[in-house]
Amino acid sequence: MKLGIVGLPNVGKSTLFNAITRAGALAANYPFCTITPNTGVVSVPDERVHWLAELYHPRKATLATVEFVDIAGLVRGASRGEGLGNRFLSHIREVDAIVHVVRCFEDDNIVHVDGRVDPLRDMETITLELILADMEAVQKRGEKARKLFKTGDKKYEFEAAVADKLLATLEAEQPARLCPLSAEERAVAADWFLLTDKPLIYAANIAERDVGRDHRSLPMVQSVMALARKERAEVVVVSAQIEQEIASLPQEDKQLYLDELGIHTSGLDLMVQASYRTLGLISFLTVGEDECRAWTITQGTRAPQAAGKIHTDFERGFIRAEVVPFDTLKHHGTMAACREKGLVRSEGKEYVMQDGDVTLFRFNV
Repeated sequence: MKLGIVGLPNVGKSTLFNAITRAGALAANYPFCTITPNTGVVSVPDERVHWLAELYHPRKATLATVEFVDIAGLVRGASRGEGLGNRFLSHIREVDAIVHVVRCFEDDNIVHVDGRVDPLRDMETITLELILADMEAVQKRGEKARKLFKTGDKKYEFEAAVADKLLATLEAEQPARLCPLSAEERAVAADWFLLTDKPLIYAANIAERDVGRDHRSLPMVQSVMALARKERAEVVVVSAQIEQEIASLPQEDKQLYLDELGIHTSGLDLMVQASYRTLGLISFLTVGEDECRAWTITQGTRAPQAAGKIHTDFERGFIRAEVVPFDTLKHHGTMAACREKGLVRSEGKEYVMQDGDVTLFRFNV
């Protein structure tokens, strides 16, 4: 899973990126300090894996991972090449979901590219630039489909109709994800990698002094949430500066510091949880003496395809999956106890995997 961090210059993108990845991306108080995208891979926090490791004492415990990409700050006119221009819009096409960092704090010492802080204006600026870039892409797709339709292939007539639908939505300054497309139409549009069709998470970056406060008392955050609801987007409230402080602490001190702040959950955890919901992802678990591991799959994945995430031979020679829910295993303490009570199920090819399934795949090739 790859998440692209975008936003106007100086909204806290790189500070947040540094905090959650410890990758050391440059964070400076001037526009366009991020020129090439910085990337960092972080583990997905999962207490279930740690509990299983305590039970099995494997040679290694492996968490699922998320890749964050810190993309250069966009400005008004980016779709026409302003600022650092279209080549940075292309970096957004490569990610699975977008994390749009929105500045929700005042600070005279940190310049704002538009002179003053206004979350709604900032959100609309970025969204409009992505919409304009998508309009150009959709127009080209539509023109190409109409030319090819003259060859007699009916699929191009369908593609042209999809392009027309999308263009109408984009011209109304609405993101492509809000276009009322059928499943078949959306499958066609998926191959176009439209920027505004990607799942979106807003990260409302608040001041340190606002951490732990009721979000209803923060007008800037409320404005972000209101617009996000209209756009069918998630909102995560974070303080990039606090996240940076958390990242610098020893592991054993982090939770204590979070509890003192009254927030209990780090921004990274909140973002990962939001990205899993937004992308429709779940994790199943495998155990053994060699490794305890979390595997990320999409909701609705059947057992053979989940097995294929581990190795293609597992899917090709799939016989059955032996499954016990993690909570059941934790309650009874051991796999042997679960087997004795008949709680380990044998599931076939049609079984749809559930989050937290502790699974042993049987196969033969």
